[in-house]
Amino acid sequence: MGRRYYCDYCDRSFQDNMHNRKKHLFGVQHHRSKKAWFDHFRDTAAILQDEQAKKPCRKFLQTGNCGFGPSCRFSHMSEEEMEQLRMQIEDERSRREDPQYRGSAAGGAEEWLAKRQKRKPAQSSGGAAAEEEEEEEEEEEEQTASDVVQHLLSIPDLPPSLRPPPPGGWRVDLDTEWG
Repeated sequence: MGRRYYCDYCDRSFQDNMHNRKKHLFGVQHHRSKKAWFDHFRDTAAILQDEQAKKPCRKFLQTGNCGFGPSCRFSHMSEEEMEQLRMQIEDERSRREDPQYRGSAAGGAEEWLAKRQKRKPAQSSGGAAAEEEEEEEEEEEEQTASDVVQHLLSIPDLPPSLRPPPPGGWRVDLDTEWG
């Protein structure tokens, strides 16, 4: 049967050859699916700005359905939905400005790099201080790993290759693995 190509965006597979892959990747359905996937990650403020710039879709307002779907050039959002977006933007803005929230998320990378720079000289000299810092580092890694897992779980329709491992890790059966 040959090799098959699986497209995560479109959730379909087909025989993998140059012609089929090129035809699929340049197809309208693939472009729509890819756009829909990346729209999941758009900033809320950008979505609101785009929707406010569009005129309301008459067909959608009259029947509740539009043949163009998400690719329609008119807005399908009601005033209530736009107000919910505004409230969500305000919530995000207030969380970003909150000192407790900023200390835990935004400064994480800078703090980690600063601690790492301090650890390098201590680890090269060895001693009890290096052991204590290694223990602290392991605790921090466990905390950040749990933060990342929670963030990944909030993303809908995550491809299998990006899904986090189960809480206990992947189960490996050595008898069948190394036979």
